Amino acid sequence: MPKYKKLELEKEFQDEAIKDIKKFFWNERDEEIGDLAAILLLDFFADKLAPVFYNHGIKDAIAFLNETADDMYGLEIL
Repeated sequence: MPKYKKLELEKEFQDEAIKDIKKFFWNERDEEIGDLAAILLLDFFADKLAPVFYNHGIKDAIAFLNETADDMYGLEIL
């Protein structure tokens, strides 16, 4: 399996995600976590889930291209 480049999130997205994680813990678990804990959690999920989402996107792209290629047969002149 090829190595992949670590996912780097844009600063604004990361800041918003950290706020959302902290809000989730407060609303769902009545637990307050700090910025560092939220950053570590975000990094953990990004490292674990980014390849899964990427691979899913690749599979969707391949399916789309195959479907589009199949549609090309309708353009043949018989």
